[in-house]
Amino acid sequence: MENRYCVIMCGGVGSRFWPFSKASAPKQFIDFFGTGRSLLQMSFDRIASIIPVSNIIAITNERYAPLVREQLPELADGQILLEPDRRNTAPCVAWAAYHVRALNPDAMMLVAPSDHLILKEEEFRKRVVHGFDFLAAHKDALLTLGICPNRPETGYGYIQIDKENMVDDTITKVKTFTEKPNIELAKVFVDSGEFLWNSGIFMWRAEAIINAFHDHCPDIAMRFDGGKEVFGTDKETQFINTEFSACPNISIDYAIMEKSANVFVQSADIGWSDLGSWGAYYEKSPKAEHRNVMHNCRTVINNCRGNIFAAKKEKLIVASGLDNFIVADNDDILLICPLSEEQKIKQYVNEVKANFGDKYL
Repeated sequence: MENRYCVIMCGGVGSRFWPFSKASAPKQFIDFFGTGRSLLQMSFDRIASIIPVSNIIAITNERYAPLVREQLPELADGQILLEPDRRNTAPCVAWAAYHVRALNPDAMMLVAPSDHLILKEEEFRKRVVHGFDFLAAHKDALLTLGICPNRPETGYGYIQIDKENMVDDTITKVKTFTEKPNIELAKVFVDSGEFLWNSGIFMWRAEAIINAFHDHCPDIAMRFDGGKEVFGTDKETQFINTEFSACPNISIDYAIMEKSANVFVQSADIGWSDLGSWGAYYEKSPKAEHRNVMHNCRTVINNCRGNIFAAKKEKLIVASGLDNFIVADNDDILLICPLSEEQKIKQYVNEVKANFGDKYL
């Protein structure tokens, strides 16, 4: 297990969950399900039994360092990498890979977002262990976890499998990546049986992903190559603070995965959701009477169906005649919005910023 590493990416803002997820405390730091553990802590818990805690690394924005340290006291300061700027996932992954390779040239990495929900945790662990076994035998492979779809979903990207290049019952070569489709195309994808949802969970050897950056995103590789002697030393932070912000703002999917020829996908049924919106939260949450979801609040409700009632500090919510609404109260913000219009929340956030600055963000 000494060659197994995990990088938890926990620097996102999660604006679609506003007003609960705000820039000061994004959704990965929130206990959404009343378990006493935030999404970040749940991400840590599910991998700590299969990867040594000393090999778990959190990478986040400098702003969230206190929150990460508070929620993951098991990690030493050297296991928390602080980005000086938000530059999307490709620079984040590249830094983590150079850092991990300096610690262990034979390292294999699991790269996972901190804000996803995985209900079938034992199945997830089995898939990760199988992925590490695969990487031990296929040293140049880039592996991603693909989720078996149960509906035509327009909010996720899709991965087309190459059925003629099966490695085993769960791992196959990737034929194509497709960004979020419209509903008609999503139905075609699901009906074909050739497409999986793109989970954004990756596995590879540190050396393999660094080689892929050299091949497909040299702007990032060259920048980090300039300091490869400082990774894993006390000079690393200074180097990153100087160079990181100059990296292109690009995702790992665009920079590497969609361009590489040696990409594989492992299909998985792990009860996964990216928990990217209030609608996704509603879908995965236990339902009270009349399909209402309650989060950390007391309620007196009459003739209300299919709603989310969410608050902090056990606030009392009294409501009547609401069907399929989000009612979310967070300190000095109250959001009331039809669930069917949740895609407009980002627009509301922009309007709030334009009218009131950053006070409510």
